[in-house]
Amino acid sequence: MKILITGGHLSPALTVIDKLRQKFPEIEIVFVGRKYPLEGERTFSLEYKEIFRRKIKFVNLNTGRLTRTFSPRLWASFLKIPFGFFSSFFIILKERPSLILSFGGYLALPVAIWGFVFGVPIFTHEQTAKPGLANRVIGYLAKKIFISFQEARNSFPKEKVILSGNPIRESIFFPKKKPFEIKYQSFPLVYVTGGSLGSHSINLHIEKILSDLLRTTVVVHQTGETTTFKDFERLTRIRDHLPKELQKRYFVFKHFFEDELGYVYSLADLVVSRAGANTFFELIALKKPAILVPLPWSAGQEQLIHAKIFAQAGCGEIFFQDESSDKLLVLIEKMIANIQHYERNFKNLSSLCRPNATEKIIDEILSSIKPAS
Repeated sequence: MKILITGGHLSPALTVIDKLRQKFPEIEIVFVGRKYPLEGERTFSLEYKEIFRRKIKFVNLNTGRLTRTFSPRLWASFLKIPFGFFSSFFIILKERPSLILSFGGYLALPVAIWGFVFGVPIFTHEQTAKPGLANRVIGYLAKKIFISFQEARNSFPKEKVILSGNPIRESIFFPKKKPFEIKYQSFPLVYVTGGSLGSHSINLHIEKILSDLLRTTVVVHQTGETTTFKDFERLTRIRDHLPKELQKRYFVFKHFFEDELGYVYSLADLVVSRAGANTFFELIALKKPAILVPLPWSAGQEQLIHAKIFAQAGCGEIFFQDESSDKLLVLIEKMIANIQHYERNFKNLSSLCRPNATEKIIDEILSSIKPAS
C-alpha cells in the first residue's frame, strides 16, 4: 500500500506520518510539498528538511495560488496554477497511490482533483475553525473529512464529516534534543515564534522592545529563514552588540526541528506566536499561556477566531500586529506577572483537546479502503 500525503499544515501531517510508520512499517509513504518556503527562495523549506530526515520520498510541487493581498508576485503566482495542475497529473500517474491524505491548502487542491479523476480515495483533514476555499473544494471530492473544530462541520457535506480533533506531535511533550543551554533559570522564559516560515511582523516588534524585554526575561526567538527580510541575520547582529549579560539571555534560531521543540516548550513560561490551528492546539495540550498575534489575511479570519477563543477562555491575550511594540511589551509584562492565573484557566478549553486524533484518522482511512493485493 502506498499513501500520498500532501497539504499546507505540516505538524499534523508529520504526526500522522510518524504514527503510520510506527504501527504499519510496511506502508510506503510519499510526501508532496514545497521544497522551498516562498517564491524566489532557495533555502530548503522546513517540510522538506523534516521529510528528508525521515528518509521519506519527497516530491516537489511548484504551483501558484490566489492571495488576499496584492503584490508584484501575485500575477506570477497566478500563472503557475495551470503548471501545478499539469505537474499534479504526472505525480498521480507516476506514484499511483492507494489513497491520498490531504492536510489542506492550495498545494493539495490539484493533487486531490487528479486523484479523484484517477479514482484514488481521498481523505482530508481541516485544522481550522473556518475552512479555506481549497479545503472546502477538496471536501466535495473526499470520502471522509476530519475536522478539529465543531464549527467547521457546516462548511462540508455533513455525511462525510468526522470530528477527529487535531493530531498533536508527541515530541512536544518530551524534551529530547537540547539546541541550547539555559543558565538563567530564575528568569521567566518567553518563546517567540512565527511558525516554520517565521513572521517578519512579529520579528520587528520583538526587535524594537528586545533590550527592555531582556532585562527581566530570557527570550528564545525563532525567526524563520526567508532571505527576503533576512531577519535572522539582522537579529543575530543585534544580539552580538547587546551588553554581555543581555546577550546571554537572547537565543535566536531560524527554526527548531521537531525533536528540539519539546525542550523549548518545557522551558517556556509564555509563548508569543501566530494563532494558527496547530499552535492553538499545542498550547492547549501543554497548558502554555500565550500572546497570540493573528495573521490579518488568514482565510476567513481563522486565526482571529482561534485567538478570540483562547483569550476569552482566559488563557492568553491578543496582540494585533499593527499595534505599537510598546503595547506588546506591556502585555508580556502583564502576563508574566499573572502567569498562574492564565495557567489555571486552561480547564476552560479542555473539551477541545482530543488526544486520540491521530489514531482515529489512521483507523478511518485504512478501514475505508480495500487492502492492496
